[in-house]
Amino acid sequence: MKSNTIFKISSRIREIRKGQGITLHELGERAGVSKGLLSQIENNRTVPSLLVLINIINSLGINLNDFFKGFTSEGDLDPIIVCRKEEYEKFEKEHAVGFSYQRIFTTSIASSTMDVVLLELEPDATRPMVTTEAFEYKYILAGEVEYIFQDKKVQLHEGDSILFDGRQSHTPRNIGSKIARMLIIYFFEQEKA
Repeated sequence: MKSNTIFKISSRIREIRKGQGITLHELGERAGVSKGLLSQIENNRTVPSLLVLINIINSLGINLNDFFKGFTSEGDLDPIIVCRKEEYEKFEKEHAVGFSYQRIFTTSIASSTMDVVLLELEPDATRPMVTTEAFEYKYILAGEVEYIFQDKKVQLHEGDSILFDGRQSHTPRNIGSKIARMLIIYFFEQEKA
């Protein structure tokens, strides 16, 4: 299973369990698994076997088709994925007090080298369209940026993020009156021998 699918599964289990007011202990008894294993599954610490996953879903009283409704395969993804800050998923890990996790984006990309960059973009900054031999993830720390692609323009505001294959021709443009700041992560795929 791809890691983004695993995150979706764990989140869906937790969401349904909490929505039904079921404790980890109660669900564990129904599904025939320990409370500790359920906690590890919900916190992305372990991947359940197919049989355990089916038992958990059945114990929640959910049809398998309904449980997986809305899951997409990587082939179904748009080549440009935009995440607005209001869409970020809050989640908990164990019983951490004062920790506020938000999952911005999760996907599987073949083994890669990661390069993390901070970019400040002045209001009058310009450059031609470029391509990069990497997947590019951008998180807008401050300001307003418009990403221009061959056939699409995407406006991003502070807290928004975007992931795309940098082999598409693209360029950012600061559409605000102040310096825009972005956290950029490049994922360069390793050559297969």
